[in-house]
Formats: sequence, structure tokens, C-alpha cells
Amino acid sequence: MATEIKLPRLGQGMESGTIVKWLKSEGDPVKKGEPLYELDTDKVTQEVEADASGVLLKIAVQEGEVDVGRTIAVIGEQGEEVTISENGAQAPEPVTAAAPAVSPVQDSGPVRTDGGGRIKASPLARRIARERGIELSQVQGTGPDGRIVAEDVEGAASAAPAVSGVQDSGQVEVRQLSSIRKTIARRLSQAWEAPVFQLVVSADMTEALALVARLRELHPDERPTVTDVLTRVTGAALMRHRDVNAHFVNDEIHIHPSANVGIAVAAPQGLIVPVIRSAERLSIAEIARARADLVQRTRDNKLKAGDLEGGTFTISNLGMFGVEQFVAVLNPPQVAILAVGASEERVVVEQGAFVARPLMTMTLTCDHRAIDGAVGADFLRTLKQLVESPALAL
Repeated sequence: MATEIKLPRLGQGMESGTIVKWLKSEGDPVKKGEPLYELDTDKVTQEVEADASGVLLKIAVQEGEVDVGRTIAVIGEQGEEVTISENGAQAPEPVTAAAPAVSPVQDSGPVRTDGGGRIKASPLARRIARERGIELSQVQGTGPDGRIVAEDVEGAASAAPAVSGVQDSGQVEVRQLSSIRKTIARRLSQAWEAPVFQLVVSADMTEALALVARLRELHPDERPTVTDVLTRVTGAALMRHRDVNAHFVNDEIHIHPSANVGIAVAAPQGLIVPVIRSAERLSIAEIARARADLVQRTRDNKLKAGDLEGGTFTISNLGMFGVEQFVAVLNPPQVAILAVGASEERVVVEQGAFVARPLMTMTLTCDHRAIDGAVGADFLRTLKQLVESPALAL
């Protein structure tokens, strides 16, 4: 019996996604669990696996934005009659090379298409083209077999006339919000609705920096960082103060059993927060390996939805930019976030004498609906102790 393939909900709050490329053609055999198509959500572009095995009898939506739950394809036995439910029949028409040009940018010559008539382009190139109003049929591809890559679209955007983004003789540049920036705007607007307070401490980084140096000698391939040490000790502190390792959802506080620590990463597409799961159970070297992989895939736009889900606490570190102290905005539904500044030499008094110590300022932002001041202060006190003596957390 034929199986209708519907657009899945790949994350909390997802209402639609954009099909950018099918990895199978009609008539191809398909195995359950095999990558079937590439889907662009407001967080990532990822491959989606087939729900069933058989033959891809019908592709109902070649490309474009589709609502969650809508039928996009049918898999069944060879020769089986195809019937698509009403919601599938109402899916948007596929975008093809014959679409009218929105903002012609150059004489691109013959358009390279695949067997289905779709222009050959990478997912990132398609995303950039959508965000900047560039028609792919007008872009010269420089990739393999004429495939359009991100650099081609960037070049076309810079050469485009004012109608595609720059107005008033180039005086004002107008940028439309990308799907990711829209998500950031929506989530941060939600964060500002929460009553929050901040707590600030400075930690002596002498032992932590020495530990990082030693770990780099022992694990040259992983190259552990201060952020990795912070992630590990934060996981330990969260397990001792579980009220901080929580979500505030519909007037309920959900306390989580493991510290799934999100690391804020500045990527070309916007601020992304991939998650290191069960940080309290990992070694610093394991965290370094996981963090390096997540950061690289974030910047390459190769994250999967699962990499971003389930975070219970977030660390935002701007120390590498020389920022001494800042306040981070909550990452709902999490109830706390830690902002970390740079480690810098400061003069302190020890036993009546002035000495220089490497100090780092940490600012904890708390959702007062879930965390009281004393609870947040107690957590921050434990975190400071573990940062100053990280061996206590290992």
C-alpha cells in the first residue's frame, strides 16, 4: 500500500519548511532511513530521511515552502496507483527555471538544470538567493557541471542593480530579514517579556588557564579552550542546583535531569546555539571535540535540527573579542544564561599586598518567574568555586 510522505515537524515551533532539493527522482527505489530530500527550516538546512521503503511514485512538491503535515511525495510498489490527499494537491507549485526574473544581474548564458528541470544550485546558494531576491536563472554557476554555489550568488548580489536591495542611489541598503533572523527576533522578543535580573561575579582564572594549557599538551588534536572548561564546570554546577537547569513553559517549571549546555556561536547566517548534551558526564577533551564539530558545522550550515534542540542552559562567551563584561538575553524557554567576558590581568589585594591576577567576569541572567535571587546567587557562587578550582568538578 502506498505511503504518503508528509512534511515533518523537526523542531518546537516549526510550522513550515522549504524543500530545496530532492535526492531521488520519480521511479527511483527508496529505502526507509535513506536521505530523500533537503529541507530548509528557520534553523538549518538538512537532509530528511524516507519514512518508508519502495519506489518514489510521485513528487507532489518539487521545491518551495510547504506547511508541516502536507503531503509532498508518495512511496509505494512499482505500478501502484497514486492517490494524493487533498492537502497534498494544494501544495505550492514548484519553482522552475522558467519563472520570471525578479532582478536580472548578468547575462549568465545557458541555465544548467537537472533531469527534473530544476536549476543546479547548492542549498546555501538557494537560501542566499531567496534572502536577497536573486533569480537563480540569471546567475552564472562556477561549481562542478555549472552548479551554482554560494560565492556565485554573493557575486551576483553585489553586481545587482538598486532594485534588489539598495535604494536611493545607493544611499540606503535595505536588507530583508532571513528566516533565521526572523526566528532570532521572535525568540528575543519573547525573552524581553520575562522579568529578569542579573548577578555578576569575577573569577580568578589562574588554575583554569593552567588546566587549558596542560590539556592542550595532552590533547593537541582537540585544542581545549576556556569555553570547554566552562561548559564542563557549568554542567557540574547545574547538577548541584537543578532549579537553574530548567525551562519555564505555560506557567510550569520543567526541571531537567541532565545539563544540555548550549554554546552561542556567531555564524554568517546569524546567532546559532548548538547543544552539548549531558555536559556533566563528559571530559573536557570530549567537550572540546564535540564543541569543535558543532562550531564547524554551524559555520558550514550543516547542522541538523537535533543539534539545536533540548538545551537547558546557555553560555555566551565574548571574551575572544576583548569584551570585559556584558548582559546576555535569555534563550527561552531556558530560565538562565551565562555571559562570559575576557580573562584579563587585574590588580587585587592579597594578604595586604597588591598582586596581579587573571580575572574573568561572569554575568548570570535569570528568569525571576522560575528563579529567585538567592537561588541564582547560590548557583553562581558554586560556579565561581568550580571555575577557580576546576579539579573539584572533574
